[in-house]
Amino acid sequence: MIKDLFSDERLLFTKATPNSDAIPTIFAFPNEYSVGITSLGYQIVWATLAMCPDIEISRLFTDTHESLPRKPELVGFSMSWELDYVNILNLLEFLEIPLRSATRDNNDPLIFGGGPVLTANPEPFADFFDIILLGDGENLLGNFIEVYKEVRNADRQTKLRKLAQVPGVYVPSLYEVTYQAVTGDIKSIQPVDVEIPKTVEKQTYRGNVLSASTVVTEKAAWENIYMVEVVRSCPEMCRFCLASYLTLPFRTASLADSLIPAIEKGLAITDRLGLLGASVTQHPEFEDLLDYISQEKYDNVRLSIASVRTNTVTKKLAETLAKRDTRSITIAVESGSERLRQIVNKKLLNDEIIQAVVNAKAGGLKGMKLYGMVGIPGEESGDLDATVAMMRDIKKAAPGLRLTLGCSTFVPKAHTPFQWFGVKPEAEKRLKFLEKQLKPQGMEFRPESYKDSVIQALLSRGDRRLSHLLELTRQYGDSLGSYRRAFKELRGKLPELGYYVHADWSTDQVLPWSHLQGPLPQATLEKHLATATSHFN
Repeated sequence: MIKDLFSDERLLFTKATPNSDAIPTIFAFPNEYSVGITSLGYQIVWATLAMCPDIEISRLFTDTHESLPRKPELVGFSMSWELDYVNILNLLEFLEIPLRSATRDNNDPLIFGGGPVLTANPEPFADFFDIILLGDGENLLGNFIEVYKEVRNADRQTKLRKLAQVPGVYVPSLYEVTYQAVTGDIKSIQPVDVEIPKTVEKQTYRGNVLSASTVVTEKAAWENIYMVEVVRSCPEMCRFCLASYLTLPFRTASLADSLIPAIEKGLAITDRLGLLGASVTQHPEFEDLLDYISQEKYDNVRLSIASVRTNTVTKKLAETLAKRDTRSITIAVESGSERLRQIVNKKLLNDEIIQAVVNAKAGGLKGMKLYGMVGIPGEESGDLDATVAMMRDIKKAAPGLRLTLGCSTFVPKAHTPFQWFGVKPEAEKRLKFLEKQLKPQGMEFRPESYKDSVIQALLSRGDRRLSHLLELTRQYGDSLGSYRRAFKELRGKLPELGYYVHADWSTDQVLPWSHLQGPLPQATLEKHLATATSHFN
């Protein structure tokens, strides 16, 4: 099985021959190979390490692995989904490494992690990691490895203290968290002494050459896809959106220096191209990029686009996608209520949404998926009626087009203006209301699980007190009932589930991530929050 998975890979980089004293390193993705190898972030970090002669790298997934070193010095994890923490703990056990940083000694490797989940709020998982890399890997990874080489032969504590001086390198054990009470708010988060930085700042890569796939394989979840990052972050700044706020500023890849060379390189070995980014069509040279992909020599290419801004859905875009074997596209509208879209800073009118759908059909697409949300702060029952009315209007405007409304529950995310709001319990009923209204009209409704949203909110707003709960829940299963059971067992030792998930928090309280600086200071987030609440009734 191992041979079959890895032997199918077509690499777009050249591995280095490791030096005789190269650092034995395991780089893991806490999910199956097909999922991990489809992560562009994982691919880039793996290739960066594999091209370094000072590193001897081995990959590890939940279902397969390369030949692993007997005594690794570094073990890294790329974390893209909160619930993958279970697999991180399972893989540490598989490697016979103590789960908690505090119980590891000089004979154990340093466990480091990165990725969007850990950059946003690493605190629920902090006790399991020695080191967390906050932000973009382009600069951070090389600096981390260079400093590690300097202290490679030192004792564990010396290594950690030295690495904590590297910008963007967070060593959780060197920060002490105190609480107002065992089940109360955080009182303070302080470094253990004056030599450790008071705050750790997320690192931002500001170049105009963005990422592209380093490997193509038919065993990926998106078979044989070659991915190109067109933009990073999003200029829209919807107030709930982690993908926008956490990754600011909005950056675009140079068409001449980044996109075209990358696409030419990838399409030499595959005919499937994916354009990635939170708002791909807002690239300033997007029309030129479309023209380039529309060349006759690429007529056999299957094109996928990750995210399309609604008012950039032109007939030309739809025609290009339809010709390139795309049958439908997705637009995020959040709600049919223009008042609610003002609250979240979604600069969009219903007429623009309808025009996008009309253009999609005129260009030859067969379907359109709209992405909405319930439980948005300030939402009222009339806002749901507005969503139903908007979907009816869309159906009238584009008869025959297959319409789908995917709908999630609002989940608060760190470093966004809505981080202080909790999940609304009534969101579950609101999902059922939309389903009841839309299905009889021949529209497909795909709600995301409300219970999964509760778990996601718990992990996205959690603090270090959750570590014991996460260990317990792993034994019980991954359902919301398992988390409730663990909370019951630990009652009196940490706050209740509702504190993390449903409570609205004060802007005055210390947040679990207050010592970790995102792109915008809290004062700016509070201004954006005030603008949002000014539209509440």
